[in-house]
Amino acid sequence: ITGLNITPGEGENIFGVSDGAQAFLNYGFQGAVITTILASITWQLAASAFPLAFLNNPVTYILLCIALFLEWTGLSAGAWVLARVMKKVTKLQYDEVYVGTPEERLANNHADKELTPDQDVGHLTGGGFTGHLCGSHDALDGPVKSKDAIDAAA
Repeated sequence: ITGLNITPGEGENIFGVSDGAQAFLNYGFQGAVITTILASITWQLAASAFPLAFLNNPVTYILLCIALFLEWTGLSAGAWVLARVMKKVTKLQYDEVYVGTPEERLANNHADKELTPDQDVGHLTGGGFTGHLCGSHDALDGPVKSKDAIDAAA
């Protein structure tokens, strides 16, 4: 609908543009940009200029209810679809398959180390939160004898 179908090189290019520009215009990209501007940004500008009039419109309320319902269903959450596709393609499994359960890591001398807020920089800390460093310990730490040794070090 928004594209052109003019064959470049026949001398009838729109606005007298070159053949390369006419070939680009035939793709319809400019129509997609104009449609996006008119269909999306214009209404956002109108809503920002006249917020009360926009929100008091009953059509806006109905559209808002429909949008919130779709958001509630999760149909509009494309990240879930992409995550599921990537999981199938890459054959990802739960973390326990790769690093083992906490009990298996403890049995293999690779138990989790307790972290205190002053040891962990850049992550969720404070408010009584203490995390665990999952997986293998550093080679310089030596083998972990038991979970009591981990608790004593923390």
